[in-house]
Amino acid sequence: MTDREHLRTTFGQDAARYHRARPGYPAELFSLLSGPRILEIGPGTGQATLPLTSLGDVTAVELSPDLAALARVHAPAAEVVVADFEVWPLPEEPFDLVVSATAFHWLDPATRMARCAAALRPGGVLAVISTHHVAGGTEQFSVDVQECYERWDPTTPPGLRLSPAADVPREFDESAFFGEPEFHRYEWDLAYSTETYVDLLLTYSNHITLPDRDRLVADIGRLIDTRYDGRIVKRYMTQLAFARSSRADRAR
Repeated sequence: MTDREHLRTTFGQDAARYHRARPGYPAELFSLLSGPRILEIGPGTGQATLPLTSLGDVTAVELSPDLAALARVHAPAAEVVVADFEVWPLPEEPFDLVVSATAFHWLDPATRMARCAAALRPGGVLAVISTHHVAGGTEQFSVDVQECYERWDPTTPPGLRLSPAADVPREFDESAFFGEPEFHRYEWDLAYSTETYVDLLLTYSNHITLPDRDRLVADIGRLIDTRYDGRIVKRYMTQLAFARSSRADRAR
């Protein structure tokens, strides 16, 4: 099992925490998408699934049974399937829209574009939503917290700093299966207490699997309590990238 294959299985270890802690997505980005037949890859507990159900009929394919169970509750209008999308048998009727929200990077880069194209009708749309941690919010916290990471995570580069949103590359896999992508970006802030921020950290795969995870999050919690009066603001940049299928065939 590769690191990618292992890490993507970690999110279901505490599905309830994942659902309450993970941020959602800006509502306005969904106005740029349309159905009526929609496939969502990696819905987690349904943060994007619910707004997608207002656009059409949603089939959501989720690897974790525990995350899928919460997605069914959160977005009851969707059909949530427990499966690995990379080997899931595609239905005979193609989809108009394939969406992956903060999950596309867990798919095999060698096959994911062809696989998505195979799920789409000719001219159908692949939409990739990604969430980025960017400079802003409580900016000094993003500097101070690196001391915690350098203490407890040996893979942390010294002096690591968050990039401004404008410096985050516009990424969408080049593929003969799709035309030129279109990009839309949304910057937004979210306030956290010490408890809610620690809760969030424990939903990230690199924190879940870190040997000194408990020491790291305790250190970060003390930092927020002592230097920031128990409250910080985090800035996110959500990117929507989408492109139309340019292939008339469906390589199943």
